[in-house]
Amino acid sequence: MLTKSIERLEETLDAETAALLEHRLEDQEEFNRRKSQSLLELTRLVRTVKTDSISPEVVARLQKLRQKLEYNHSVVEMNLRAVQEVSDIVSKAIQNAESDGTYSALSPY
Repeated sequence: MLTKSIERLEETLDAETAALLEHRLEDQEEFNRRKSQSLLELTRLVRTVKTDSISPEVVARLQKLRQKLEYNHSVVEMNLRAVQEVSDIVSKAIQNAESDGTYSALSPY
């Protein structure tokens, strides 16, 4: 059960990471829902497992999951920075378009 839950989360992370790297953002809401659901499921399952009874295979899967989570995090972060940069550019362009230069440091007045 735990292994299947890890597997589902890994599949979701892989799909989301690939979509972000390909600049396909249309499924982001679905990825967030699936990740939240998987993390909730994993949290509930881990509470029922005794740490001394976890097999080496499950430990290896959890380590692999951690790596995938870290990579996904870096890709999400990169995309958020890009969105912020575009937002800043658009915001400055709008401000410049709406400004008549009265309060500008380069104002002729």
